[in-house]
Amino acid sequence: MSPAVPAPGYGALLERAEACAARRDIDQAIALYGAALVQKPADPYVLVQLSYMHSLRGQYRKALACAMQAHATGTSSPKVLDELLPRLRTFNEIPALLECIKRMLPASRMSIPALIRAAAQLSYVNLPDQAIVLLDEARRADPDYPTTLLARTQVLTYLGRFREAEQDVARALKRAPEIAQGWWLQAALRRQQPTSHHVDAIKAQLQRPGRSAADVALLGFALHKELDDLGDTQGAWQALMLGCRAKRSTLQYETGASYRLMQALAAFTPPPTPATGNAGATPIFIVGMHRSGTTLLEQMMDGSPHVRGIGELYDFTSAMRHATDHHCRGVIDTTIVERAQRADLAAAGQRYLDGIAWRLQGEAFFTDKLPSNFLNIGFIAAALPQARILHLVRDPVETCFSNLRELFSEANPYSYDLQELAAYYRQYRALMAHWHRRFPGRILDVEYARLVREPEAVLRQVCAFCGLDFDPAMLELAGRQRGVVTASAVQVRGGIQARDVPKWAPYAKHLAPLIQALRRPD
Repeated sequence: MSPAVPAPGYGALLERAEACAARRDIDQAIALYGAALVQKPADPYVLVQLSYMHSLRGQYRKALACAMQAHATGTSSPKVLDELLPRLRTFNEIPALLECIKRMLPASRMSIPALIRAAAQLSYVNLPDQAIVLLDEARRADPDYPTTLLARTQVLTYLGRFREAEQDVARALKRAPEIAQGWWLQAALRRQQPTSHHVDAIKAQLQRPGRSAADVALLGFALHKELDDLGDTQGAWQALMLGCRAKRSTLQYETGASYRLMQALAAFTPPPTPATGNAGATPIFIVGMHRSGTTLLEQMMDGSPHVRGIGELYDFTSAMRHATDHHCRGVIDTTIVERAQRADLAAAGQRYLDGIAWRLQGEAFFTDKLPSNFLNIGFIAAALPQARILHLVRDPVETCFSNLRELFSEANPYSYDLQELAAYYRQYRALMAHWHRRFPGRILDVEYARLVREPEAVLRQVCAFCGLDFDPAMLELAGRQRGVVTASAVQVRGGIQARDVPKWAPYAKHLAPLIQALRRPD
């Protein structure tokens, strides 16, 4: 009889597991990480890797459990925490994330890259006031490190500290003009003037050899913004199309896939849910297309002492992923829709409220203004019977043009091509019409044009719908200190702005294909 082969040791198991993970043999990687965990129970590093693997398998609850087990070990390993923070943020386990950051403190002993990465996680979860503390420490350690300065520029923009943001981005670009992100951040901070702009510098950067598609997108959108400010419509359009083509080349998107998703949503029939509602504050969902005025409405609502403006969060998305035990890219996919038919949506609603509670300070209402929650309205209506839903409605061409000229991260992949953008808008419009028919009286359409021209009248209507008393402070936007972590961070600080001529008007001939496509029946 041949001698028994000894079981591989911990190190060998990890090596094999990571090799499997690298080639996307997820099932084998999970088995090997599990074997390593048997040898070293509650190893936080292995638990984090298992969390990643279960996410890739779409197993939301297992992935969440592994991340929370890793957190529960109390690990203070910088290497482990560096990977655990984004895991916790993925699941919107923000109190756990904050506790992990505390373990890394004092900030003075953290490396500059660790400070920047932790600050990014705080910014992602709408805590820019905490993110800037870490970035201040990073700048103190090295006042000229471009990556720190650009990270501070972004967070300072969210906080409305535009002069400081301009100083930081200028300093970063002086040190590292090749970083495309800097030019994009700088262009957004103020309106450019004929005697003070960066057009030639941006054009020069576009000519640098070896530019990636991501770089070209950033520089193209920066150039568009500056030329638009200067009134060069033709040049601005060419720059915008350059940026859009570059960004679109980096994305996977198919109009048919979004159509099938919205068809599945329209066919969804929620299971019976207790009509008594859930325990906790009343959520006010502000939904619609991106760039339709959702940020402005939330900023107004936050002026009430009874309302807490929370910003763009994915907490309801997380609650639905947990309810359906499915991890997906984006807000939702067809698997979640199919599984939701058998899910406990009332439990999902309570999980959502429990996860939000730490952000509140006794307010009876809070706003959740993730625009793409319009996809979740069928689930929201069933999971949160007491929720109010405000739908921002803006002129289709204004909305689409504003999306077209906004460089998003990985969200909104439909917004870089005129035909894809128009098709998505029509799909959105048809789905909203369905929600109104399906849930009469649950959704209030708020017209952006009226909101900016008759703000008090519209806000009184909104308040009556939500069960709130109107407060004149809701109209007083100047001097608001609340961080605004959205693409509208600069515009919303300018207060209520009503345009006599729409922003898209000078580009009408270029937008003709979009305008024609928007006129097609849904």
